[in-house]
Amino acid sequence: MSTVHPIPDGYPRVTAYLCVDGAAEAIAFYGTVFGATERMRMASPDGKVGHAELVLGDSLIMLSDPFPEMGVAAPARSGDTASITLNVYVEDVDAAYERALQAGATAVRPVENQFYGDRSGQFDDPFGHRWNVASHVEDVSPDEIARRAAAMMAAG
Repeated sequence: MSTVHPIPDGYPRVTAYLCVDGAAEAIAFYGTVFGATERMRMASPDGKVGHAELVLGDSLIMLSDPFPEMGVAAPARSGDTASITLNVYVEDVDAAYERALQAGATAVRPVENQFYGDRSGQFDDPFGHRWNVASHVEDVSPDEIARRAAAMMAAG
């Protein structure tokens, strides 16, 4: 008799599940920008993406097209997506940010070094989701982070 695990093998404990108006196009976008690979896709009877899973390094993102009859709605594509931001660490933040803009993303915050040791920037994807892309560039102690944060707040 097999043992069923409450957290299935190959699934992280927390997984983002995005509703995307244009899920098939989003899958291609995330592949271009992040190198995401499609692990599975289930089509609904009308051909929309009913469920898909994308692998990004050691992470997983699930997504589907909207299904309003089931209460599954995509964000507006107005760029007003600040209620949630997905953070992705990448090898080369500058290159990933440029790929995103070239693939149709809208710049929110340019890539720059942050006081806490990351180099990061933000963009809204063409489907209404906000992304923070980052590369860790410096190990900074908690005391130094506090000192830098205080200096930044004092400056303004």
